[in-house]
Amino acid sequence: MNKYMKAIVIAALVVAVVAIAALKQSRKAEAAAPVAQTNAGVSGANVSAGETAGAGSVAGKPNVPRAAEKRPKLIDLGADKCIPCKMMAPILEQLKKDYADVFDVEFIDVWKNPDAGRRFGIEMIPTQIFFDADGKERFRHVGFYGREEILGKWKELGVELPKK
Repeated sequence: MNKYMKAIVIAALVVAVVAIAALKQSRKAEAAAPVAQTNAGVSGANVSAGETAGAGSVAGKPNVPRAAEKRPKLIDLGADKCIPCKMMAPILEQLKKDYADVFDVEFIDVWKNPDAGRRFGIEMIPTQIFFDADGKERFRHVGFYGREEILGKWKELGVELPKK
């Protein structure tokens, strides 16, 4: 392993430790100030097609779906300053463009929106959650997830992808 790869691994570990510390701190703050519990489970979370999982909602109301057609959805929960999250950003943007008619892609910054992190039970970032067209969670992955792995997972979940 060369020096460059070692530096990347060390940086990723540092980011992971910082993310865990931030999540633990936010949980301590949450425990100190009781808040109404949301009814979202970790592995059974449902997200409506077009719903933003609370990231862009106003007064707790989900955004209006942009189309009546239900589509599968990939939600990437991370942070703007997280190195693996930054590495995934261009991949997610390209997937959003290339497969806009097949599935939706959304990024939620859990440092800016800790409620979303709690809602989805996020312990490490980045975390990608795949939902079917009915909003049922089908798969969850923690860490960097490349384009080919994401597309392979959609195929494994039965989503028909056009050649791009």
